[in-house]
Amino acid sequence: MDVGSELLGHGPHRLPDPGRDHNGPHYLLHLDARRGQRRVRGRLRGPSRQRLAVGRDGPQGGADVAAATRAALPMTQIARRRTAARLACLGAAVCGLATAPARAARVETPVRVERTVFLMGTLATFVTEAVDRETGLAKLERMVRIVEQTEAELSTWRDDSVLSALNRRPVGEALRLPAGTCALLARVADWRAATGGAFDPAIGRLIDVWGLRGEGRHPDDDELAAALAGAGFDNLSLDPEGCAVTRDAAVILDAGGFGKGEAFDRVRAAERGRDGVWRIDFGGQMAVSGEASDGPWAVGVAHPARRGTAVLELSLAAGSIATSGGSERDLVLEDGSRIGHIIDPRNGRPVIRSASVTVWHESAFVADVLSTALYVMGQDRGIAWAAARGIAACFIASDRDAADVRFRATPAFEARFPLPATP
Repeated sequence: MDVGSELLGHGPHRLPDPGRDHNGPHYLLHLDARRGQRRVRGRLRGPSRQRLAVGRDGPQGGADVAAATRAALPMTQIARRRTAARLACLGAAVCGLATAPARAARVETPVRVERTVFLMGTLATFVTEAVDRETGLAKLERMVRIVEQTEAELSTWRDDSVLSALNRRPVGEALRLPAGTCALLARVADWRAATGGAFDPAIGRLIDVWGLRGEGRHPDDDELAAALAGAGFDNLSLDPEGCAVTRDAAVILDAGGFGKGEAFDRVRAAERGRDGVWRIDFGGQMAVSGEASDGPWAVGVAHPARRGTAVLELSLAAGSIATSGGSERDLVLEDGSRIGHIIDPRNGRPVIRSASVTVWHESAFVADVLSTALYVMGQDRGIAWAAARGIAACFIASDRDAADVRFRATPAFEARFPLPATP
């Protein structure tokens, strides 16, 4: 299987992570089967019919987002892209999702423009197709601005962000919030309640006590108990009408489990009604709008323990895919013990599983949240919870052997994405 680009943000230059997804996804591969070549970090190897414009940085922007769970809507049959020879008929085999925006008018030879920027703790790749390079670059500039503004609002690595100001606020003292942040935290509270606490971003003290932003460590029982007592979204009092929030304990919010999804949704809201198609890839979460000129976007979901090996191929024309879990990001201490990179907010302990979970949803925020929550729940509870709510989710389990992977998916996922046969 040709892999179009390696995971971004997990190479040799892992920088301090502004929106580091301690509880988040990281195992999606863009499969560029259209050209049958391997693309790494925005550069092409092998012959190319088009030039990619790769940028380095960009400014700020955007607002607005969709909220609560909507059941995954049925879609007519999706064909899987395997070889370049099948691509000629792929566009005819794949019908647009019921939730997809109206397809933009196609030009005869659209120009594909790409920009790669370090944002939210990883290398983010933005791709669009337009009538010319300048139009495409202008669209990508708008999209980058929106993600940068979201990062500036939610990053706990920035002293001037809204979340950092909240985390510094004295206990018992209310902080007025921008309307968008207030609405976002209200949705976060709703999803914490809906998942029974499996998703809860008020875990900054637990992240610190386990050393997840460093080399990892094992806290003693007293340290863990103190950190757990100061964690949990129920230690925040939110006043939606007054757009104010008060910390009732020394709780620390971390946007790792929802920040990227929120950024994607803000881009989608800002671009709604504009011509063109686009894809944003943050390595472990991807969002698309519309089909590319030669068919749906091809996405590979990596082996839980081998991020360079794609074990599941998906065709996307709308919505967002997010993957959480996998053992490759677990921390290994000097004594050989492992610390999982995703914390169960209910008991304060890292989760260790030989599995990952992939979620599709029309809202990238929901996909981001639920990929984390379902991983924390585990396969049995997670599949049952998602299936009962019409969520498209799939667990991929392994024994660290690329040939030994097992898929367990909800009906909504299988209706949308064909699964490979397994022994």
